Amino acid sequence: MKFFPVFLDLRGRDCLVVGGGPVAARKAAMLLEAGARVTLVAPALSPALERRVVAGELHHEARAFAAADVEGKALVIAGTDDDAVNRQIAELARARNIPVNVVDQPELGSFIVPSVINREPIQVAVSTGGASPVLARLLRARLETYIPSAYGRLARMVDGFRARVQERFATTEERRHFWEHVLEGPIAELLFAGRDADAEKALEQAVAGAELPRFHGEVYLVGAGPGDPDLLTFRALRLLQQADVIVYDRLVAPPILDLARRDAERIYVGKERDKHTLTQEGINQLLVRLAKEGKRVVRLKGGDPFIFGRGGEEIEELMEEGIPFQVVPGITAASGCSSYAGIPLTHRDYAQSCVFVTGNLKDGSVNLNWKALAHPHQTVVFYMGLHGVPILSKELIAHGLPAETPVALVQQGTTQHQRVIISTLGSLPEDVQKSELKPPTLIIVGEVVRLHDKLDWFRPTDSGAAWGER
Repeated sequence: MKFFPVFLDLRGRDCLVVGGGPVAARKAAMLLEAGARVTLVAPALSPALERRVVAGELHHEARAFAAADVEGKALVIAGTDDDAVNRQIAELARARNIPVNVVDQPELGSFIVPSVINREPIQVAVSTGGASPVLARLLRARLETYIPSAYGRLARMVDGFRARVQERFATTEERRHFWEHVLEGPIAELLFAGRDADAEKALEQAVAGAELPRFHGEVYLVGAGPGDPDLLTFRALRLLQQADVIVYDRLVAPPILDLARRDAERIYVGKERDKHTLTQEGINQLLVRLAKEGKRVVRLKGGDPFIFGRGGEEIEELMEEGIPFQVVPGITAASGCSSYAGIPLTHRDYAQSCVFVTGNLKDGSVNLNWKALAHPHQTVVFYMGLHGVPILSKELIAHGLPAETPVALVQQGTTQHQRVIISTLGSLPEDVQKSELKPPTLIIVGEVVRLHDKLDWFRPTDSGAAWGER
């Protein structure tokens, strides 16, 4: 994180803006909105700033910048079109440990000014770390559509009840659950519908007389998809941000975990080849225990929880224990990785069926119906098959597929670290060894792989280390 996000209280404090053009006008307006006392230093002012000076909103010094101008200021903004002056202002402010921003030259200052969504008292700041202010503004515009203005009224309403709720409910967890019940339930909906008085009355009753809502533990079996966080469903994202505990495995990409609520407990239960953090039975019992403690638990699985994810085993135990649960499907690795590799799993000219199989070896053998898999007009996708490549290649050729049958290996598919290696059944073992592929890697066998060169559209930016195994 290049910049530490922070909101400053500038009410009644002296701030300095150097510059008299449109940029200085925008920065001065933001400071005034935050309640600061603003001194403006510039030989000449834009019409917008002139009007603010005439109105008494700003104090203007009609001259060039002087070193003494920074003294006693809580914050300084340099917005001139003279690089030398901007650099001087930055050096003087930094020497005095005064926060300083240099417009369009973030490397000179000590902070940057983000794009802001203002739903007073709610504020959302968007920053690209100075890389692209235009992109920050575009992101802000998109977020504006997701945050109705009513959220400001909602925040002001609940602010008046904070002290009473703190007295009413003894623990932080009880208070958090209460506020979630209010903010995600019918009270908030009343306010969003414009019935502010009814919403306040309902909140008054909830605080004064209603019992604390009973919070039963629940487990959400959530598919995290193949890696790209943009492929999460809306429901998966909402539950991630509500959960008390996240139980996750090796196939969950780190950026997806970053979307969870920051104070949620994270428990890793990943399984590596011949090395399990917890047995499957241990995971099942962990989910039951956490739910019985009243926790909302997201069991986060790579891909889809019901496709080689052992999700069925986990919910069987939850049902036996009477634990409520939900299942949220995810994009399975076969669909996501093949799409990002430009390989359709079915195509009327190449394959009329598709089979998903697990290539996870046990005791050195694979119990698969090789005859059924070695079909000329079929796509076969192997999950967790990287270690079994020699057997996979040998058996499919022995059961009738030509050695020239194309094969694609997709490592860390859908992410910015994606690698795609194109091979054939005959040369597959050698190519895997030469390319040093590592899990998670998906193997796609079939004529549809020939479409990769034509349909390859995704351009990842990195080829970093793998995080799990498929």
